[in-house]
Amino acid sequence: MLPMEDLPAVLLDLAVPHEDINELVVLGRRFTDEPELADLLERSVEALVRDLGTVELYSELPPLPDGLGALEHWFPVFVCVAALPYVRAYHQERGIPERIARHTLADLGRQVAVHRRRHGSGGLSVPGWMRLHFRGEIYQLGRLHFQRAVLGGRTGRAIRAAGMPSAPGDPCLSVHVPDFLGPLTPRACAESIASAKEFFARHFPDEPCRVAVCHSWLLDPQLRSYLPADSNIVHFQDLFRTAYRSEEPSDREPVSFVFGNPELDPATLPQRTGVERAVAGHLLAGGHWYIGHGWFEL
Repeated sequence: MLPMEDLPAVLLDLAVPHEDINELVVLGRRFTDEPELADLLERSVEALVRDLGTVELYSELPPLPDGLGALEHWFPVFVCVAALPYVRAYHQERGIPERIARHTLADLGRQVAVHRRRHGSGGLSVPGWMRLHFRGEIYQLGRLHFQRAVLGGRTGRAIRAAGMPSAPGDPCLSVHVPDFLGPLTPRACAESIASAKEFFARHFPDEPCRVAVCHSWLLDPQLRSYLPADSNIVHFQDLFRTAYRSEEPSDREPVSFVFGNPELDPATLPQRTGVERAVAGHLLAGGHWYIGHGWFEL
């Protein structure tokens, strides 16, 4: 663990909200005072960075003991902080520009903000998501995130059926839309995609990608029934060819991303914007939302 006097500056670099830094500094002292916690942190970092850079390697972190109190929700943040030297060394090895590396790892602070919006307290809602960042698998390039990935079975078969020389297991880029980053405009998306083509060809030439994929509620075609044809979401959908659509409803996804908390009752959802009216109105009318699965050629 890094010296406690250095922790505030590191947390600021990772965009952790200012209001949370004092609590994290106090909690961080426990790793100095309690050797068993320091050992748990070390083992967790070792599991996280094992074979760092390998795509889709899901290493299980050691289970957390009972009785951690407030540290339970913050422990993944300390794992990320302690793993910084490893991922920074990997970025340097690959020649990743410092600005892109910094913006990518700053997603940690974004996820802390997402946790507070959802739960009203500090912590990390989905700690497994940050695994991608601190293992060198995902990068923020402008408005979008691009994850080094491989084609799954259904998507890969759909792409091959469309005449592309791609198949399940081939390298691809998986597109994600981060929160708190402004409108999803066509121009912003086009610039991100152009940056991704150049970035991955330069820094990961050993993983040539022919296609990009996306698995998101944003690709549910039902949205077109509620949104104007010139809306940002419709333009985003137009980037992709359909691979398939999930058959099981996934109502929690849009509620979570649009309103911040997947547990909210649709009857209580505000309907101030077109997207809010679409998500809430569709659910109140008895409809369901589904994850769409799309792709485009790079």
